[in-house]
Parts: sequence; C-alpha cells; structure tokens
Amino acid sequence: MQTTGTHFNYYQVCKRKLWLFANGISMEHTSDLVYEGNLIHEESYPQRSSKYEEVELDGIKVDFYDARKKVIHEIKKSDKMERAHEWQLKYYLYVFEKNGIVGVTGILEYPVLRKTDAIVLSDIDRETIRTMETEIQAIIENEECPLLEKKRICKNCSYYDFCYSTEEEE
Repeated sequence: MQTTGTHFNYYQVCKRKLWLFANGISMEHTSDLVYEGNLIHEESYPQRSSKYEEVELDGIKVDFYDARKKVIHEIKKSDKMERAHEWQLKYYLYVFEKNGIVGVTGILEYPVLRKTDAIVLSDIDRETIRTMETEIQAIIENEECPLLEKKRICKNCSYYDFCYSTEEEE
C-alpha cells in the first residue's frame, strides 16, 4: 500500500487510528470536527484556487502549491496536533523531492489562530521519514489492530465511539 499524508499524520497521532483508516474503516465522514476543518480549508483562502494548484503526487494531496515560489501551503484548523501536521508536511516535501521537484518549502497555516509556521526538510528529517515509512507499512500490514491507547485527544477523535464502544464507564 502506498503511504499517504494522512497515514503520516495518523502515525504521529495514534497507531490504532492509522491501522483502522488504512484497513478501510473510515469514521471521518461522521465527525463534526472533520467537517469544520474542511469548511476552514475551503473558506479561509477563496482567492487561492485561482492562484495556486491542488497537487496530487504519489499518494499525497497538498492543499495548495505555489509552483512559482515552490511553496506548499497546508491548512489546518487547530495547532493541537502541530507535530503531526509538521511531519505530514515534511512528508509532502520529501515526496516532491523524490519526484525531482527540489527546493520546495512548506507553510503550515492555522487561519482561525492567525498563525503560520515555515517548514523545511533536513537530512535528519529524510532519514526519519524513511524509518517512519517502514514503521507505517508494518502497522498497516499487521493482521491485528493495535491496542487502544487512552489519550487526552481521544474524546475529539472521529474514531472515539468505535474505540470506546466496549469500554465501561468510569
């Protein structure tokens, strides 16, 4: 299976979520938070669709790519999962580079927070990404779903009901 940006993001957040998503169990369509994030993506920068491109390449789909300046713009609702967002964008930079598009940088944008973060890809990041790709594939190809790890972020996850349906109330 080809690794995607979503796989990379979920790998940072929750291995169980990664496995479920990669194995065809998708809960995002039931989540109000996911819907809200999609609205922010569509509504925040309406002028961009005429100026920049949405690019699909080797299993990734970047929000906006400025080909002239070689900048990938990735839009997110909140910075609560900032580390996952950074690695997802670094993975996009890595895929562009693997396809001969060198010198690309990234900008993580949080329109609701009015915050941006510049992202670049280092040699250490490239090595880390190769390791992560191997680990992601191992998780995805495993016959069994990873065990539930209870985290603070679980309550806002689109998989919450799925993961906690058999848990007893505390």
